[in-house]
Amino acid sequence: MNSPLPGYASHFGLDNVPFGIASSERHPRPQCVTRYRDYVIFLASLHERFQDVKGLPPDVFANSTLNIFAALPKAVHRAVRQRLQNLVATLSQEPNGDTSNFTLPSTAVEPISLVSMHLPIHSGDFSDFSCSSDHVQNASEAMTGTRSYPPAFYHQPIGYAGRCSSLEVSGKSQERPLGQFWSGKPGSSEIVFEASRRMDFELELGCIVGKPLGRRERLSAEKAGEHVFGFVLVNDWSARDIQGFEMTPLGPMNGKNLGTSVSPWVIVPEALERFRTASIARKADVPVRSYLSDTGRDALDIKLSVHILSSGSERHSTVCRSNSSYLYWTLEQCLAQQALAGSGLQTGDIIATGTVSGSGEEEHGCLMEHMRVGTKPPRGYLEDGETVLLEGFCGEGVGFGECVGALMPASEINAC
Repeated sequence: MNSPLPGYASHFGLDNVPFGIASSERHPRPQCVTRYRDYVIFLASLHERFQDVKGLPPDVFANSTLNIFAALPKAVHRAVRQRLQNLVATLSQEPNGDTSNFTLPSTAVEPISLVSMHLPIHSGDFSDFSCSSDHVQNASEAMTGTRSYPPAFYHQPIGYAGRCSSLEVSGKSQERPLGQFWSGKPGSSEIVFEASRRMDFELELGCIVGKPLGRRERLSAEKAGEHVFGFVLVNDWSARDIQGFEMTPLGPMNGKNLGTSVSPWVIVPEALERFRTASIARKADVPVRSYLSDTGRDALDIKLSVHILSSGSERHSTVCRSNSSYLYWTLEQCLAQQALAGSGLQTGDIIATGTVSGSGEEEHGCLMEHMRVGTKPPRGYLEDGETVLLEGFCGEGVGFGECVGALMPASEINAC
């Protein structure tokens, strides 16, 4: 069971109306759902309530992914969201969540504790960008002892193609990978083949493509929002030692392909609109190209945090508090960059921001940023059995819930 953790009712009020894929004992086949507080609403059971929504296919909510619904025009998404807000309005008036006056049939509604969540979309492409100026400089200091940034960073969003087969929904555990890496100082120590010694998390925000973009078509950041179905939390698990050995001169591969956790609830842009805020200041000597230009108020004010539960412990320790508004590049700008060479966009594609970090010591969105030479980190890399929990919260009634996963021991080396 990938049942969401309790305690997130305040994230899912009438102003949210997220979408996901769930199943339960009463609804054994995964299908489209939404959530209100701690109730999951199975949308296929409400098909009669949506018959007059123009452009909505009759059986769209019976699908086991959100792809078909996500590809529909924005006007359809907004009409469905408005209808759902009207349908659950009576429940919102009950102070204790009493369902006696609920306007929906009981067959459509189940407590969150009784459902299993599934990956909300089928993704054919996953790209991970690097949008945080603080992260790239902190990471550089950890790896080289010098604060620097990639030459292209302030000119355009930079990223790499991930492996979509490793995408998994929150609640799935990840296995420590095997690989080759330097046993000590890079370039001057033995190269070993064993289980990664430096397992890390990455606190990220991602967007899911709804409306596709054709091959060889281009996209501006100002119009990229038309192609965003919604937003999710992402934990791009990383084996730092494997990554460090393999990525010169090419990008990371097995150091990143072990698993990427995705939160189960897709938060639509309309729910986040009032949390748009000013972007951070641009470098004065680097022009923003026209295809990357935006309004200057397209950053998202999402409070992000990371908590780790050690094996045998009953309490999480908070290891990061950050905010998506710290990012130098927005996800809309990443979409414009992704499409620039003509690859197009497909419904279900996931585009992620890379690690979301701030300037403070408590705002490091991954453990590697603490590992600077000559300093004592607050803790080491992840240990087997530890659980990493990401949270995202905008304001009362609008949040992401959790993105959670446990790190399990590596398989036996002789299995290779």
